[in-house]
Amino acid sequence: MPLPKAPTKPASLISATDDLLAKPRKTPAPPSVRRPAPDDTTPSPIVAVEAITRQESMTKRPESRPLIKPPVNREAREPRRRSDPDVSKTFVLDTNVLMHDPSSLFRFEEHDVFLPMMTLEELDNHKKGMSEVARNVRQVTRSLDALIDAISGEVGDKAKIGEGIPLNALGHREATGRLYFQTDPIETAPIKGFESGKADNQILGVVKALQSRQKDRVVVLVSKDINIRIKAHALGLPAEDYFNDEVIDDADLLYSGAMALPEGFWDSHGKKLESWQQSGYTFYRITGPLCAAFHVNQFVFEEGPNPLYAIVQEVQGRTAVLRTLRDFTHSKNAIWGIHARNREQNFALNLLMNPEIDFVTLLGQAGTGKTLLALASGLAQILETKIDNEIIVTRATVPLGDDIGFLPGTE
Repeated sequence: MPLPKAPTKPASLISATDDLLAKPRKTPAPPSVRRPAPDDTTPSPIVAVEAITRQESMTKRPESRPLIKPPVNREAREPRRRSDPDVSKTFVLDTNVLMHDPSSLFRFEEHDVFLPMMTLEELDNHKKGMSEVARNVRQVTRSLDALIDAISGEVGDKAKIGEGIPLNALGHREATGRLYFQTDPIETAPIKGFESGKADNQILGVVKALQSRQKDRVVVLVSKDINIRIKAHALGLPAEDYFNDEVIDDADLLYSGAMALPEGFWDSHGKKLESWQQSGYTFYRITGPLCAAFHVNQFVFEEGPNPLYAIVQEVQGRTAVLRTLRDFTHSKNAIWGIHARNREQNFALNLLMNPEIDFVTLLGQAGTGKTLLALASGLAQILETKIDNEIIVTRATVPLGDDIGFLPGTE
């Protein structure tokens, strides 16, 4: 067999990215703070922490990243919005829906909206006052008046109300259905076991009468009241809660402020690892594709034999700088005798005790320690380190009886 011809050009070096057969070199994970010990008595953790420095205060709030979020099945949360487009629906709105969201009239896309006369009566009874409900009612009333004026420029021509008012007359392009008022008395047979004079029962009677009139449509009651929905289901009437005012469909889509490092993170991001110590903390400069998804002041963590808890200090393209955290789970680092009892509380204290961070938001269920940690951190920085000079605590006024109304004095 003849030998192959000699190469005419010098061979070029194969880069690390081209060497597909090279086995990835495992880089040991950097040291970290001690892992918080689990505690069965610990309350539900804070589900989201977020910090904004003064330089970031004018930037857009970071959004959740799909790199660490599994796909969410929205079909189960939005059955009404994912319904069969061939089926026409008429949604009968309860008064509490309009009080809850004044823009709910325009949230039903191609379907029609029906307002019983009892709903209008209850709106009229709640329009006075300075409460949030009264303001919403007045906004709904203005929207209804604007819709009526939009169907005709002449003052006396209001006969088109019975034919339905296009909901997109005010510029809401997604609302392609029509708005119907109860323009004539609807004869409703008395429902056995229900008081006929009650407002909820009258609305149920209207839904039942519309269901018998409109055989080709599905009539659905929409209400925030659980009891009236239970009554509707007992009578065999379709009833749904109102979810369209929610900003998100699932709380898991909220920006949590923390990211779990995926498996094999250091194999792909630790090849150009740089580390140094400064002011009692250890810093790591890493490079890799996941660094572009980091946000400043976001926590990254890795569980295991050598756990890592760090905060993102700097992001520049595919390079990021991480700083290890102070272990507030240890009693020696307690803040006014309070130490963190889980990972999220440790994250929160690292944010609250950092004077370079000007704004911190904590989200979690009641009893997770949000107020306690904030007050302890504030007292420590006022009386011990003397970084600040006062604490201002504000809470929404929740009256137990009648509304307190206007208070004397200036703003």
